[in-house]
Order: sequence, then structure tokens, then C-alpha cells
Amino acid sequence: MCSKMREVGSLRLLVIKGKNANRHIFTSCVVLFLACFGTTSSVECPDKCGCTTTTVECVSQNLISIPQPLTLNITTLLLNGNNIFSLSEESFPVRLEQLTNLYLSGNRIEQVDPGVFNNLPSLHLLDLSNNKILNFSPDAFPDHSMLQVLNLSRSLYNASYVDVVSDLLNKSVPELSHLILSNNGLLFLPDSIFNSLLNLTTVDLRNNSIVLIKSGTFRSRALNYLDLRDNALKRLLNGTLADFDQIPGLRLYLAGNPWHCDCNLGDMVIWLQRSDLVADKMNLTCAEPTELRNTQLLKLKDEELQCIYSRDMKSVLETSYVFLGMVLALIGVIFLLVLYLNRKGIKRWMYNIRDACRDHMEGYHYRYEINSDPRLANLSLNSDV
Repeated sequence: MCSKMREVGSLRLLVIKGKNANRHIFTSCVVLFLACFGTTSSVECPDKCGCTTTTVECVSQNLISIPQPLTLNITTLLLNGNNIFSLSEESFPVRLEQLTNLYLSGNRIEQVDPGVFNNLPSLHLLDLSNNKILNFSPDAFPDHSMLQVLNLSRSLYNASYVDVVSDLLNKSVPELSHLILSNNGLLFLPDSIFNSLLNLTTVDLRNNSIVLIKSGTFRSRALNYLDLRDNALKRLLNGTLADFDQIPGLRLYLAGNPWHCDCNLGDMVIWLQRSDLVADKMNLTCAEPTELRNTQLLKLKDEELQCIYSRDMKSVLETSYVFLGMVLALIGVIFLLVLYLNRKGIKRWMYNIRDACRDHMEGYHYRYEINSDPRLANLSLNSDV
């Protein structure tokens, strides 16, 4: 009896072990299936692109449009160096919730249509550098856009299209913190171009041709980096200097500008000497006048800052007086020459005038004599009869 009980127990143990073994085998098969098929579908890669789990890279592949399909879990899309001339709503037909970084540098993009980025709600970084943008719709981004970094370096067709950028910044990207506008040949900054960007911390305007920074252009108290190197600034207005003083923690870069060292620069020199906002102030040098060229602004003395314009104006006036005298002398010589060449005609004309005057005076004299003698008057009346 005991032996039979032992056999039954051993059989139950074998059955339990068999069930556990089957479970392990089934679990292993499921894991293997997911590894082979599930992962392959999640990293399905567009043609001419290289892909990882969260990144799609299609660099310098002569693409003319955004490659499709794009996996839903990507966070970074690199499309630099292709031939994508325009972006439209069809560029991103599927909603990509996790895409945060989009690189489109060097594509010669000219047109960015409305609604292009509506399916990219988490987009934080957009690189559009080295393009030829003619039109950038303010409605390209979705409402409540989360864009924080916008690179538009060397991206405008020409400097006149800065108004396109101004409209975009004022209407579409309220959360923007980093803006790069270098190498665009900008001559000026439109009024209130940055006024809507309350979170703006970094502005790169290097290597443009900006001649003036108006008061009120930079008012964001969050601004901590402003690069104005290699522009065409000759001086900064007092109102602009006051605006900079109101921004705590600002680091300002101004080297490479052609500073005009005359009496109008005096306030700026004093401001530089007392302020620590300009990180490269030791590198600021005069471009004009010639005698002060390459002199550091911080080493300028009051007596060196002369109003060369007034001195130049005095020399201009002196030159004008000399020129006026020469013109009048020339006119006098010409007049005398005309008189000399027409001396006979003038002499004849003067004789004629003299004779006419003499005849006229003799007529008056004759009438006077007649009127003064009654006998001659009566004789004259009888002769008339």
C-alpha cells in the first residue's frame, strides 16, 4: 500500500514539473517573437536613412521631401544637406508626439506653409540655418507651441525679409528662449521684434550689418546672452545703454564693430568704464578718426573725443567760400570780356541814347519858350489855323 502511494506522488510531481517547463517554453517563445518582430516594426526606417530606436538620420541624400514613414517614437530627425525646397502640411502627415529636435539645415528651403508643425506638439529645437527663406507663415506652428530653440543663421533670402521673422516671433513662438539670427546681412531690427518673447535668454546677431540699436529693442529681463559682434555699430544710444542696465545678469558682446570715436561716444565710454555687462570690452577699438584708429575705447580721454564733424564742416565752409569767390571772379571776367568784344556796338548805342535824349530835351525847351512869350504863343496859334 505504501509503495502504491509513493508511485502516485511521484507521478503528480512529474506532471507539475512538466507544466512549469511548458510555461517557461511559452514565455521564451513570446519574448523571442517580440524581439524579432516587435522591435523591427518600431524602427522601420525610411529609404536612404539610418535609424535607431529614437533617431532618424537622412543627411545629404538629395531628398526633395520629408521621408516617410516616420516611426511614432522618434525624438530626433536629422535632414541636413538635402534639396527640400518647401515645407507644407503634408510634410508631417502623422502626429509625432515625442519628436523634440528637427534639423533642416542646408536644404535651400524657401517656403514654410501654415500648419507645417501642427503634428509636432513637443518640438523644442528647430534648425533652419543655411536656407533661402522667402516666406515663413506665422501659422506654421500649433497653438501653444513649445519651441524653445530656433536657429535661423544664414537662412533669409536677403536682409529685407527680416519682417517675416519679426511677424513669426511676435505671433507663434511665445516660449522661445534661444534665437540665432547670425550671418543674415541685417541692417536694422524692426521695432518690437522681441517684445513678445518674455522667456528669451539668448540672442545671437553676429556678423550682420546692423547700424543702430534703438531704445526698447531689448527689454526681456530674462536675457542673459546678447551677441552683437561684427556688425556696423558706430555708437550705442543713451536710451539703449539704459535698457541694458535694466537687465540683470546680461552678458553683452560688442567686439568687431567700427566705433566712431568722437564727442558723441563720450557717454558710452563712461558707461563701459563703470559697467561689467560687456564681456569683451577690452577688445573694443576705434575705427575713426584715423589718428585714433585701433585705440581701445577704455583708454580714451575726454580731450581726444572731439567733434570731428564740426571741424570738417568748418573746412567745408572755407572751401565753399573760396569756390564762391572763384565763381564770382569768373563771372566778372566774362562780363568784362563781353563788354570789350561789343565795345563799338555799345558806343553806338550810347550815342543813340544821347542823341535821343538831346532831341527830347530840345523839344521841351522849345515848348517852354513858346509858353513863356504870349506873342509867340499867338503866332503859333495863327500858324496852326
